[in-house]
Amino acid sequence: MTAGLLLAAGAGRRMGMPKALVHDADGTSWLRRSVEVLLDGGCTQVRVVLGAQAGEARALLTGTAATVVVADDWAEGMGASLRAGLDAAAHDGDVLVSLVDLPDVGADVIARVLACGATLARATYDGRPGHPVLIGRDHVEPLAATLHGDVGAKAYLEAQDTLGVECGDLATGRDRDRR
Repeated sequence: MTAGLLLAAGAGRRMGMPKALVHDADGTSWLRRSVEVLLDGGCTQVRVVLGAQAGEARALLTGTAATVVVADDWAEGMGASLRAGLDAAAHDGDVLVSLVDLPDVGADVIARVLACGATLARATYDGRPGHPVLIGRDHVEPLAATLHGDVGAKAYLEAQDTLGVECGDLATGRDRDRR
């Protein structure tokens, strides 16, 4: 059993608004779509880390199975948001971390990473590391202890035997920072 952890706390400065509040031209909410992708890909539950305009973003999750975690220190950066999410998920077992701004990452990518059998893995796209990232239960607390400010999991993942799971045939894995 693996819990999904969706990071959606940032202000989205380059986007001009928090990415948790972005909708595609057809009206699809990035936040709701990301929750559905995690569940459809095989996550047993989803925790969503919110920060900037958390109240508005929480309203978009009404009727979903997601649990909201508010990172009060979200403005410090991704490390602070990831730490808040990992702290909340510490007893969930394995955690699969994804980002709200990956519009072409679908359930097939989630399923492939979940099926890899590793305790620490990340999707790669044509060899380039990306998200989602699978963090086995034995890595959750040690990783959380390394997080601060805008420093994410990159150094921890590089220092460990992290399996790359090629997903370039399924998606680009590129995050969207601008409209």
